Amino acid sequence: MDTAMRVYRRYLKLEPSHAEEYIAYLKSNGKWEEAARRLADVLNDTAFTSLEGKSRHDLWLELCEIITKHPEEVGTFLKVEAIIKSGIQKYQSEVGQLWVALAEYYTRKGMFERARDVYEEGITSVMTVRDFSLVFDALTQFEEALISARMESFDDDTRAVAVVDNSQEDGDDSGEDFILKDATDDDLDLRLARLEYLIERRPELLSSVMLRQNPHNVHEWHKRAKIFSSDPHKQILCYTEAVKTVDPEKAVGKPHTLWIAFAKLYEKHGDLENMRIVFEKAATEAHLKYVDDLAAIWSQWVEMELHHKNYKKALELVRRSTAVPARQKSRGEESVLPVQERLYRSHRLWALRVDLEESLGNKNTVREAYDKAIELKIATVQMVLNYAAYLKEEKYFEDAFQVYEKGIAIFKYPHVKDIWLTYLSEFIERYGGKKLERARDLFRQACEESPPEEARPFFLQYAMFEEKHGLARNAMAIYEQAVKKVPQNQKLAVYEVYLAKASEFFGVGKIREIYEAAIEADQSHALSDGDTRTMCLRYAALEARLGEID
Repeated sequence: MDTAMRVYRRYLKLEPSHAEEYIAYLKSNGKWEEAARRLADVLNDTAFTSLEGKSRHDLWLELCEIITKHPEEVGTFLKVEAIIKSGIQKYQSEVGQLWVALAEYYTRKGMFERARDVYEEGITSVMTVRDFSLVFDALTQFEEALISARMESFDDDTRAVAVVDNSQEDGDDSGEDFILKDATDDDLDLRLARLEYLIERRPELLSSVMLRQNPHNVHEWHKRAKIFSSDPHKQILCYTEAVKTVDPEKAVGKPHTLWIAFAKLYEKHGDLENMRIVFEKAATEAHLKYVDDLAAIWSQWVEMELHHKNYKKALELVRRSTAVPARQKSRGEESVLPVQERLYRSHRLWALRVDLEESLGNKNTVREAYDKAIELKIATVQMVLNYAAYLKEEKYFEDAFQVYEKGIAIFKYPHVKDIWLTYLSEFIERYGGKKLERARDLFRQACEESPPEEARPFFLQYAMFEEKHGLARNAMAIYEQAVKKVPQNQKLAVYEVYLAKASEFFGVGKIREIYEAAIEADQSHALSDGDTRTMCLRYAALEARLGEID
């Protein structure tokens, strides 16, 4: 064997590229130290090219396998831990396998505590679930193997003690064997407890892996908090770390939900003081991306105060959240400011405020809140309608009509349609035909400003108003305007109403005039071909009933 090795060494001086052949020979004959040395030399030689087509990565893994599986034979000439840890940094696809290999190296050397430390370090540093599973399973098997070995050792000790007991049955018993058995039992219990604790920690450790992949994943932070559902202290630490770690610019999910969940945790355990501290910190210091996120935090705070019947505090909070700064800036200037300085423009908070003002405030505060929302142009259509309805209930009819006017000035179609319909209905209900010209002005404005596809209900309502409170000929004129403005697919329906009313008020002469106008209308106001045919047939049927066959 020694002669063969000397011959190989001489041969490699002439042909260094055949080093792999020599390494294979050493491995087959169990010369692990020499094989490791040669592999290390090959890896240190940057000019070496494998004749077997192996990459430097393959050669490096081969070296790791030798030094971890044969630690006693290899000796100490190589820094095993440094080599493997350098590979962990370099080869990301082999991280889990390399941590296991390093731990097995120490296991084979009998350094069990050091092996356990390596496993723990691997579990707390791997970045993928695959690597985590690999290391965790290996650690579990390691602990189970130690327990099995200890139990076998315990059985052997028990049998030995039994022999001693039998031989000393009639002599003095010093009690030393009982001390030995108690110590062994404690050691075994400790190992079992360690394994059980490891298995219990698996969800937490896996959560840590997911958060190392992306510490800005809001959903994973919520999942992690649920893991500690039986330990409120750990949940508090989890949420504290979460709100400090998550960057809203990089977040996956909604970062504000972490603050809300954090506050709800304190509320759940009856600690309202700390709940308020969390909300206060979130409302004033949290770095959030969107105004709606901050508005959600304020809304939750208000709702929790209401839930605990702190009505005055809730009203103070919602007023504070919508407080308008002394010097307002343009929307362009505000776009670069923190969300806390743009919060007063939140639709959500203003809607909440006017709702609470109606329930808990007085007339003055209600009107102030609604007027400010309209002034800031952040009122919604529903808010305008609610304000007008509130004023109507309080008998401020003209003020209600002014609110409708403000809403009409703010909104465009299609949103303003509901305001117009409600305004006209309320006005007619209030005044009927007493303010005829004012009502006509409103109807004309509504009909003129409405787009063709939205105009039909306004024209019909206007015509009905004239029929009831005005002149029939005015109603006919309105129907005539309507058939010209509404889209083609609505013209026939309007003509049907027009003809019915003409028959009721004016008779056959007016009906003939309408039919002829409909049939002979120019292209811009004409019916579709199908509707024109229908009108012709109806006109003919009318004349037939009247006996005008020719």
